[in-house]
Amino acid sequence: MKDIWVFVEQDSGVVEEASLEVLSKARELADTRGFKVTGVLLGKDVRGVAARLGRYGAHKVIVVEHPLLESYIGELYAKIVGDLIEERSPDYFLASATRNGRDLAGRLAVRFRTGLQAHVIHIDIADDGSLVGHVPGFGGNIVAVVRNVKGRPQMATVALGVFRPREAWGEAEVEVVEARVDPGKLRVRRVEVVKGGYVDLSKSRRVVVAGMGTGGDLTLVRELAKLIQADVAVSRPLSDMGIAPKDIYVGSTGVSLNADLAIVVGVSGAPHFVAGIRNVKTVISINKDPEAPIAEYSDYFAVGDLFEILPKLIEKLRTTGG
Repeated sequence: MKDIWVFVEQDSGVVEEASLEVLSKARELADTRGFKVTGVLLGKDVRGVAARLGRYGAHKVIVVEHPLLESYIGELYAKIVGDLIEERSPDYFLASATRNGRDLAGRLAVRFRTGLQAHVIHIDIADDGSLVGHVPGFGGNIVAVVRNVKGRPQMATVALGVFRPREAWGEAEVEVVEARVDPGKLRVRRVEVVKGGYVDLSKSRRVVVAGMGTGGDLTLVRELAKLIQADVAVSRPLSDMGIAPKDIYVGSTGVSLNADLAIVVGVSGAPHFVAGIRNVKTVISINKDPEAPIAEYSDYFAVGDLFEILPKLIEKLRTTGG
């Protein structure tokens, strides 16, 4: 029976929801092929959460515990997971395209000289057993269909928010493996963790998204977001310019929204961007160009200058109480 391994990312015992997304998708693939899904969970005192990962798709969870594994350390995680792969030879290895997931997958791909599909927005297994992924390229203007043709395990990192976690299965078998950790050989140690304070936009119910049409001035966007209790996001160009952090840009290589409402202002609507709003229930967009592509992907499309429309909308919300 072929085995799909999924790296289950955690921090201080809290499992990342992005990993649950990948687990559920892996289980869907496994069920169609008669394969097995194995979660790989490294951490400190984490075996208590391992069994419940079965509800999200894992048949089995391999747990490695050690105080130094409480948070992600690249060289240590890569050594432990790599040794497990070498010993057990899984057919596939998937991870969420978080910073840590990308780091781990890259290290493992180099070690095993295998192909790595990065940041896929769709994934499947072909009849010949090859891993097939849809990978955005050229700023999201194309989506390439690629498949692994060399090396094992076949690997991919999965974009955040493109799949939904499903709590549809039972408990998982749990195997605890002894941690092979030599603290004296570590070249990197965690000294301090500083959180950026940004929300996980893939879980946000309301989002206001700013594009280049704002000229980089997010004052009105933030004001509107505060009034409607929404989170703020941006398009990739604003992030690339350093106006906003990469944690909050929407698109095929950024965050995919699953919100009930997204108000999109000053975004033209390039393919890269609209890939990130395809799961939003209601999209309201404002753009001064009546031919802007975003109109096609909007439930409501207002043509006009956002610097004239937003102040009026904000004032109206203030006077009516939202």
